[in-house]
Amino acid sequence: MPRKEKSIRRTTGKGGNYRKTKSGAGMTKKGVAAYKKKNPGSKLKTAVTGKVKKGSKAAKRRKSYCARSAGQMKKFPKAAKNPNSRLRQARKRWKC
Repeated sequence: MPRKEKSIRRTTGKGGNYRKTKSGAGMTKKGVAAYKKKNPGSKLKTAVTGKVKKGSKAAKRRKSYCARSAGQMKKFPKAAKNPNSRLRQARKRWKC
């Protein structure tokens, strides 16, 4: 039986679904749209990066993400110490 050749899946760059680490890690709008297409009914959204009103839904999402990612900082001290890690860059983009 001939083996199927796997196509190379790109996550960054042109047609990618994820941001490069230097641009703040996380998913792109296009990536979120692709995920929603594959998983109907999902409520995935992109990062909250702009100014938000105190107590708004976006502010609550940011607060929740920052709390979850703070736990990741404890779990992965190596990534927490490296300012160029995806975790640190994503937290910076979310303004944690």
